[in-house]
Amino acid sequence: MEFGGSSSSFCLQQQQHRVAPFIRTIGINSSGEWRRRRSSTKTGYSNIVRCCNPVSYKKFVDFALDQTTTHTHLLPSPLQEKYNSMNSKDGKGELSMLSFQAAKIRLLRSLIIKSETMQVLDFTVFPKAEYDTPIFCANFFTTARTNIVVLDLNPLHDIINQGDYKEKYFKSLIPLGLKYAEHFPWGGKLTSESIKFFSPIVIWTKFTSSPQNYDILYSAFRDYYKVWLEMVGSAVKETDESQILRNLQAQHRYLTWRAEKDPGQGVLKKLIGDTLAKDLLRNFLFNGVDELGSKKFSDYFPQYCCDEDNKKRSTIGKSFESRPWDANGEFLGNIFKLRCAISF
Repeated sequence: MEFGGSSSSFCLQQQQHRVAPFIRTIGINSSGEWRRRRSSTKTGYSNIVRCCNPVSYKKFVDFALDQTTTHTHLLPSPLQEKYNSMNSKDGKGELSMLSFQAAKIRLLRSLIIKSETMQVLDFTVFPKAEYDTPIFCANFFTTARTNIVVLDLNPLHDIINQGDYKEKYFKSLIPLGLKYAEHFPWGGKLTSESIKFFSPIVIWTKFTSSPQNYDILYSAFRDYYKVWLEMVGSAVKETDESQILRNLQAQHRYLTWRAEKDPGQGVLKKLIGDTLAKDLLRNFLFNGVDELGSKKFSDYFPQYCCDEDNKKRSTIGKSFESRPWDANGEFLGNIFKLRCAISF
């Protein structure tokens, strides 16, 4: 049975659905618009650009798609027609995109960037508004020497002040988070606003490039994604319109924050220019920010009242220098309240 069925139990389908890749490439024409051209690859990801790194993020996406298609039937998202792949302005980099939807999934999308100096994976899965399950999030940035990683089941609702949501989805996962926290130390300062979008099991880390570290990261990705699939599989469809609206508003707030504050914006602008970067961010990576709600960034986050404050808070508001949850998953916010108040 698919996890879009009427049963709340998580059942595997007897037969795995293979996802047929799309074979289109998108480049940039002289007017800065998207254009399609024929691709020479049959995998959906071109091999014309090879990073100096041994890691391949394609296998991460392949694993996620294979796992998802054992539990539900994935259909191509309407976004796939436009957002498939494109080359960077200098022709030395490539962006490869895939997007799907399913019975309980509003959007599953991936972006892989390959250039001579870096690789990037941005893989996120958004549930439909009828389900309050967390948002699966994997953001990896890799160069020959270093890696910046965020891997998490981003909570849809407040887990710092809303104990029932944390109890429902994260209490049983604390051992999983501790397991990988031993391998991946906390990556450094985070703002008090951004920490609200992370769970107690978040992997936020920086590490040197090595096959051993990539193997552990791949293991963590597999474990986290399988756990997320189990959550979605057991989720019961919400029928209360007020709760559905609440879920929708929470996802829109998340999208609004990510579209404004995503740290990858600079990389995208450098690769494909401001116009296409904005289009990719708002209409593909954070699709729904302009459709799921009408509130703006300043409505959700009035403390960012102007550009100067926005810049200032992004710089000095980084208060969480170490993991702000204890070994039981309890938030250590009281320790940081005074520091946050002084910084802000």
